[in-house]
Amino acid sequence: MIVELGSHRFDVTTRALVMGILNRTPDSFYDAGRYWDFDAFLAKADKLVAEGADFLDVGGVKAGPGPEVTEAEEMDRVVPAIEALKKRFDLPLSADTWRASVARESYAAGAVVGNDISGFADPDYLCAAAEAGASVVACHVRLAPRVADPEPEYHDLMGEVSRFLAERARWAVDAGIPPQRVMLDAGHDLGKTPQMSAELLRRTDEMMALGYPLFLSVSNKGFLGALTGTEVGDRREATLAAHALGVGLGCRVLRAHDVAGTRRVADFMSSVLQHQRESP
Repeated sequence: MIVELGSHRFDVTTRALVMGILNRTPDSFYDAGRYWDFDAFLAKADKLVAEGADFLDVGGVKAGPGPEVTEAEEMDRVVPAIEALKKRFDLPLSADTWRASVARESYAAGAVVGNDISGFADPDYLCAAAEAGASVVACHVRLAPRVADPEPEYHDLMGEVSRFLAERARWAVDAGIPPQRVMLDAGHDLGKTPQMSAELLRRTDEMMALGYPLFLSVSNKGFLGALTGTEVGDRREATLAAHALGVGLGCRVLRAHDVAGTRRVADFMSSVLQHQRESP
């Protein structure tokens, strides 16, 4: 299986890529604005790259409910950050946005991935990505980003999520984006109870039948805290365990706050999978 991120081409048959998370938000659920200062943001980026990130994801609006962030505000947060990172590193860059306008400007600034947790709700999103030759992440969400969904209901959780992702992948390919530039994210915690998110993680291997690289975004998320009784700053071990399980079940892109730990997990799992592949 191949993943293309701009000019970078990765064979992920037995390898998992690590995406380092960079927030340009004053209210993110994990770092709560710790890297809002631009110098702190750049220092964090330096650290993630030194720890082994394969690519970096820049977001200007948190996924959960919060104060409104206008399109102009998101542009001001994300685009200059991508420009600075492009000058600093020879790594693929991702824009974590559901707005096509922000994605388009991010591509012009140097991003090569659009990470959209809305499931391509903006009708111009895929066209913008195709025009730029960008890769995309298709993510399942039951309602929409920033909308509280405390009591989600599904008749067939795995079936509904899989059908949603298959449809979004088809939209992307029909828009002119090659399959190797389409990644699928089950959207843990986005319109799911902790038990639902755990079920999706446990059944990750069933989504491999969709035929696209699987993207795992569970780092320090609420369902891990609910299942382990830990607060947001104390979920490192749960996150690394989820990453290892995810890779073992087919995930090939890990979105992580703790790049150093996740890099070690990804490399270990790669060795195991490669040995398994080579064994008679």
